[in-house]
Parts: sequence; C-alpha cells; structure tokens
Amino acid sequence: MRLHYFQHVLFEGLGSIESWAKEMAYEITSTRLFAKDPFPNLDDIDWLIVMGGPMGIYEEDIYPWLSSEKKYIEQAVVQGKIVLGICLGAQLIADVLGAKIYPNKYKEIGWFPIQKTHETSETRLADFLPKEIDAFHWHGDTFDIPTGAVHIAKSAACENQGFIYDDHVVALQFHLETMEQSAKDLIANCENDITEGPFIQSPAVIFSDKKRFEKINIFMSELLNHLASVSSPLLSSNSFGIRTLGQVRRRK
Repeated sequence: MRLHYFQHVLFEGLGSIESWAKEMAYEITSTRLFAKDPFPNLDDIDWLIVMGGPMGIYEEDIYPWLSSEKKYIEQAVVQGKIVLGICLGAQLIADVLGAKIYPNKYKEIGWFPIQKTHETSETRLADFLPKEIDAFHWHGDTFDIPTGAVHIAKSAACENQGFIYDDHVVALQFHLETMEQSAKDLIANCENDITEGPFIQSPAVIFSDKKRFEKINIFMSELLNHLASVSSPLLSSNSFGIRTLGQVRRRK
C-alpha cells in the first residue's frame, strides 16, 4: 500500500501513524504544503492522510495552496481512496463534502473526553472507538456533519468531533496520533493559543500523565487497522470510476 500525507506545518507530522505504516511495510510519501511540494498523481497513492495545522480552511488568501489541496482531497474521495483527516484535515474534508466550518464556541486544548454517538452503529469503521476516551485536542474551529456522513463522536466543548463518510473517509477533530514529542512541538510553536478558558489546559496538566499518549496511539492503530481491512476490497473493485462528488453523495 502507498500512503501519502499532506503536512501543513513543519511541527505537525504523522505522529504514531508513521510507526504503524512502517510496521505494515507501507510506502510513505508526503506533500509539505508549507514548502510548496507538488501533489502526487492520484493513481500513485492508495491512502491520503491530511494532517493538522494552525491555519483555517478559509484562509486561502494567506495560504493559496488550500484551494488546490481541497480539489485534490475531493478527487481522492471521488476515486474511492482511503482518506483520513485530523483536526484541520477533518475540517478540509468537511468543507469538500459541502459542510460548514466555523469558530467553535470554545477553544479545546489538552485532554478532554469524547463520547461515541449512537449513530456509530451505522458503520463498522467506528468500532475502533470505545464508549468514551480521553483524547488530545488542539482546535478553535469546528464543522457541521456533511450530508450522508455518520456522526461518530462528541465532547462537552464540541458537538461534532468526527464523522465517517462512505465507509472509506474518516474525519477526526480530535487527535489520537499525538505523541509526547508531538505535543511538545505544538506547545513550542503555538503557545499563544494557551489562554484562559474552560477547555484549555496548561502544559503542566497536559504532561501530567504521559501514559495517555500511549493509550490514544493504540486507538489510532485500531482505526488504521480497520481502514486497512477495507482498503484492499475498495481498491481492487474500484467501482468508483470517474464519478462526481455529487454522485458519491447520492450513493448514501
């Protein structure tokens, strides 16, 4: 399998996803959008993972590559690729699928529980989620659930924490891939985000129990295993052809 990921800033990489992919002997390539790397030919990848970043999906005047990135994500969805978006990546997927992205009532930074929704019974891919888990968060924006998508998680601060679309597209507002060093890099580069708020934790609290990073990484591996189990049938049957995104939506 060929796993490609979009990286928006130097300090937000694959995290624990990288070690999983290496154990699976996946080929790993990347587009560093901040370095103006080119996009690969879609025929040359099987998975697309869209990572996080401090920018908003609507800041195309500041980050002009956002427009091209959205078009690429749309085509990846249409062609039936495995697509996983995390934080900003999830918002980009939601935008591509026609949902609204906007500032959340609260910024959410640190460790806060997410709850699994009852809608998860509609898709086998949601089996990786327990009833409740302490996840890592670092976001100010949120999204509506796209038409035809399955709402899979919520938290006290943010109702829409994730969704699954067409059983091959997963969007997570929260982080399961974050490792201890990943969190340190975030704090070093985005410490201005840590202000007063009911859902904002200090670095001391974030690192008070480092075993939490290992726990969420296990759940990330579970999700990736689920995606791996569906990726071969999806790619071998390739019934998606050259449909439009509207046709993909109508399948639901």
